[in-house]
Amino acid sequence: MNNKKGFTLIELLVVIAIIGLLSTLSVLALNNARQKSRDAKRVADIKQIQTALELYYNDAYGYPLDAEVVSGIELNFGTTVYMNSIPSAPTPQDGDCTSGASGTNVYDYTQNGSGASYDIEYCIGAATGEIAAGLNTATPGGIQSN
Repeated sequence: MNNKKGFTLIELLVVIAIIGLLSTLSVLALNNARQKSRDAKRVADIKQIQTALELYYNDAYGYPLDAEVVSGIELNFGTTVYMNSIPSAPTPQDGDCTSGASGTNVYDYTQNGSGASYDIEYCIGAATGEIAAGLNTATPGGIQSN
């Protein structure tokens, strides 16, 4: 009688196939989580910019010019700093935003009405909270989907 102990080739192949399937599923779940985190960061960035713009408005009695709200620069009025660095959108771009002023992965600020209002256009890949996927606009009144 032959009493060798060990795994057969079929058993090893089944275990390797299961490990491969589990690793594929975990990578897909991780990519989905990354996209959701980028979208959440975009929404948080916009709300943070809106707060800084409202503080600016209270001191300057108007919203800043377009050239004053650019990613990477400081938002200030006189000696008061409202944001040390205006955030830029996380990469890569999620979703398919090809219309509107932005059309790319940027936060597009526009002053309206000689400083009485503003629009910030930005894109998210999937619905986040009550904000719809796609191109959205933030104004002093809140966030609207386009």
